[in-house]
Amino acid sequence: MIKLGSILTITAVLLTGCTMIPQYTRPEAPIPAAWPSGPAYKETPATQGGPVAADLQWREFFADERLQRIIDTALKNNRDLRLAALNVERARALYRIQRAELFPIVATDFTATKQHARISGGTGLVTLKEYGASLGISSWEVDFFGRIRSLSKRALEEYFATEQARRSAQILLISEVASAYLTLAADRENLKLAQSTLESQQAGFNLIRRRFEVGLAPELDLRQAQTRVDAARVDVAKYTEQVAKDENALNLLAGSMVPADLLPGELSAVKPLPDVAPGTSSEVLLRRPDILEAENTLKAANANIGAARANFFPRISLTSAIGSASGDLSGLFKSGSFVWNYAPQIVLPIFDARTWSALRETKVEREIAVAQYEKAIQGAFREVADALASRGTLGDRMKAQQSLVDATAKTYQLSTARYEKGIDIYLNVLDAQRSLYTAQQGLIANQVRLYAVLGGGSDPTPAN
Repeated sequence: MIKLGSILTITAVLLTGCTMIPQYTRPEAPIPAAWPSGPAYKETPATQGGPVAADLQWREFFADERLQRIIDTALKNNRDLRLAALNVERARALYRIQRAELFPIVATDFTATKQHARISGGTGLVTLKEYGASLGISSWEVDFFGRIRSLSKRALEEYFATEQARRSAQILLISEVASAYLTLAADRENLKLAQSTLESQQAGFNLIRRRFEVGLAPELDLRQAQTRVDAARVDVAKYTEQVAKDENALNLLAGSMVPADLLPGELSAVKPLPDVAPGTSSEVLLRRPDILEAENTLKAANANIGAARANFFPRISLTSAIGSASGDLSGLFKSGSFVWNYAPQIVLPIFDARTWSALRETKVEREIAVAQYEKAIQGAFREVADALASRGTLGDRMKAQQSLVDATAKTYQLSTARYEKGIDIYLNVLDAQRSLYTAQQGLIANQVRLYAVLGGGSDPTPAN
């Protein structure tokens, strides 16, 4: 009979023993070590002053108090983020279930049997009674070759991967809330501009109509003025609808109705965002949660190879129990009723073609995980490069658009004065002003995008 102390000793040895998991080596990142350079990337080198995005907490990046409160609400109520957190809890539970297979299951058993039977050599039927109580281990696999530990390692890496997926979901949520907030601010400003333009166009139409009525303006001018009024009405209706849709989108991201006092006013009133540096090397991408998630998936596939290799070796299991048995319930625990059993089992694989196929499958699975890991890095590099290119050109675009707005506004004033003297037609500045708002929104949105693609906005990296 094996003693409980011996079982605990074996368990301790197995928990600290070796496995057949291949040594893990992180694949080389299939991207350049430095960020791209060229005309589109001016003033974007890593030497530019500014904190690294991954080291800047979202409250430090988004200084606008109303936006902070909306993000806080979204982190508590958004259903996508809640689902990601629940996936983490499920993965943690699955890991604990898998790891528990390393330990024996000790259970107690109480039995009572009673039967009416004929005893060989007897003349009649007799009633037989038997009572038993035992404490034992049932079919505990002794993990000499690391099969269970390999599966446990795989489950652990899958748990880490879901945690990184949750961090990625948080980054995405924060950036989407900020983008929705900025879009709403821009569209509200566009709506005010459209309303102001409608008022101006209506005033111009009234002026032309009076001139037409006294014969000082042709009907063509009147009809052209009418089309501009109608176009302005269309813009007012369009932006009224768009503002409502923007609010609905923000409410969905927040997971609840956003109070009216937290909604943005004008885009220009939003507090400016700090610049962030991309880092001295593209290796900063390895800190992104989606990259870490892909690497954890790769480690899980690598651990699965160890379990497949262990299937080629004997599998040893143990069933053991100690207890008491008696034909009388009152004598169940009396002297002389002690019983025990010990049943080790060894299954030695001789030929099973499935094990070779299973091993090959796990190796292919690892290669797939390597390709997915490398693809994730390449995708992340492209996202950051695109954001850097936008940041390098948006400044010039903003200056040019502001100059266009100023020039168009001046032309508008001169044309109005000339038209009143019968020299020129009525002009408006709507398109140029709207383009300026679009450029302003794009500049701020690019800062949000760069912060997100560099890994900003997540919780600190959990220890693996």
